[in-house]
Amino acid sequence: MSQKKVELWVGTFVIAAMLSLAILAFSVAGLSLRGEGSSYTLYASFSNVGGLKVRSPVKLGGVVVGRVEDISLDLQSYTPIVQLAMFEKRGFYPETSSLAILTSGLLGEQYIGIQPGFIDDDIEMLGDGDSIEDTKSALVLEDLIGQFIYSINKEK
Repeated sequence: MSQKKVELWVGTFVIAAMLSLAILAFSVAGLSLRGEGSSYTLYASFSNVGGLKVRSPVKLGGVVVGRVEDISLDLQSYTPIVQLAMFEKRGFYPETSSLAILTSGLLGEQYIGIQPGFIDDDIEMLGDGDSIEDTKSALVLEDLIGQFIYSINKEK
């Protein structure tokens, strides 16, 4: 084989490897080049967001129906406000819905789980800019361990 053919094959291999690594990085980060389509914004207030991060998924029954878009602090009440981007193609939810910060496995990533509320003729669907009032904050492992140790010492 001539030197130019070897260089061409090596170059092709290097480009293919770099492209594969880029696709892997996008996949691991949860990013997509095609996007999720249009979305609407919901807000929720939690007393503790734990290790929740921007771009964390919002799941309903294990299906990703949105993403955390922003986490900020309300300077009036000093509580975290979470801004959610909900995918329109995954549907709209009744205003009686609830949110909880959950963990995948024992020490896995944190995500928001949405539980749709009951649907009635008097119940409206959440729209762009609405807030979900019924929220359950993250369980912090250190707090649970502290409560457990305190309860053991109290029994003695």
